[in-house]
Amino acid sequence: MNATPPFVRAPDAAARPRVLAMANQKGGVGKTTTAINLGTALAAIGERVLIIDLDPQGNASTGLGIDRKSRVTSSYDMLVGERALRDVIMPTAVPRLLIASSTMDLLGVELEIAGHEDRSYKLRNALRAYCDSSAVHPDSVTYVVVDCPPSLNLLTVNALAAADAVVVPLQCEFFALEGLSQLLTTVEQVRRTLNPALAIQGIVLTMYDPRNSLAGQVVADVRAHMGDKVYETVIPRNVRLSEAPSHGKPALLYDLKCAGSQAYLKLASEVIQREGRWRAA
Repeated sequence: MNATPPFVRAPDAAARPRVLAMANQKGGVGKTTTAINLGTALAAIGERVLIIDLDPQGNASTGLGIDRKSRVTSSYDMLVGERALRDVIMPTAVPRLLIASSTMDLLGVELEIAGHEDRSYKLRNALRAYCDSSAVHPDSVTYVVVDCPPSLNLLTVNALAAADAVVVPLQCEFFALEGLSQLLTTVEQVRRTLNPALAIQGIVLTMYDPRNSLAGQVVADVRAHMGDKVYETVIPRNVRLSEAPSHGKPALLYDLKCAGSQAYLKLASEVIQREGRWRAA
């Protein structure tokens, strides 16, 4: 595979969507909340977004109101080759936001594809086939957001192998930098072996409580270590963000004016700005 520097588009990729993987091997850091609400915010500002739920828990699907009984096909069927990606995509209540939902079947997908030569490229190949089939469609997707499981397993490797860039949600807690170090090592390994063009789009600090002095120190430490890789926007700890999934809605539909929703709108603007710099490179 020929190496391509990060943020350089392949010649035939001008019409392809940008693929962003939401990844962190730690659970409870706001990864799924970020996938749902960043996807919604991007759709709100005019992008057409597809969320691919690769977490067997299926929280992104539930948080967007996709009932488990209605998940007749899922990302599992796509990964094992039983269905094309186009056949597992469902609309959501959010205009311009689509989802390939998840089921518990994903728990066994590693065993099923472990012996395949292309086991790390199942998602990438499915996305390429989908993009090729919809390249001239007026409603073509412009962003794909992949919600990864909270582990560095084959599902996450598939997401990183397919992604243009990684968005890392990072909770403002004591062990944040330790977990970040492990993820960055994995990203570098994937870049060397599977996806030379993979880049870090940004690190988003989540669950920030200004009343907690430790949270402020974590923010300062992460910015000191990672510099401009850290988004300016910080996602606050917010009750409305926590409540929204139980109603099957992203926070932006549940309560647009809450601090969490406003933060994700700002984050979407930052993502678009960074994408603009990438396109200009």
